[in-house]
Amino acid sequence: MDIDDLADTFELLGDWEERYRYLIDLGRKLPPMPMEEHDDAHKVRGCMSQVWLSHMRRDGPPVTLEFLGDSDAHIVKGLIAVLLGLTSGRTPREIVDMDLGAAFTRLGLESHISMNRRNGFYSMVERIKQLASAELSAA
Repeated sequence: MDIDDLADTFELLGDWEERYRYLIDLGRKLPPMPMEEHDDAHKVRGCMSQVWLSHMRRDGPPVTLEFLGDSDAHIVKGLIAVLLGLTSGRTPREIVDMDLGAAFTRLGLESHISMNRRNGFYSMVERIKQLASAELSAA
């Protein structure tokens, strides 16, 4: 998923009701996360909803990361889909250097979701960057 394509889609949708529906639809299309990963080790702290993230390392060259995520909240699951679409398949360095907050703002999410969801989004960003940093350190 490319931020430019996503931003264009959001523009075409127009009103926020349609954008929320689109986010929910993105969340429904996430690949299933194994139930055994719905545990404390994969839980993202700082989210009001239940959120779990895991990753797999794909040996390259170059080495890339693939992420899986899930939530018990529909819009949050859509936010996970956006994050995973922007980060999965990228190198750990690309992920660490990526400004995911700017993507969030560019999509207009900053001013259209609740403070709790916004905080949760940034908790997910932090977790993804921590996982990518750990992969860089291990290399």
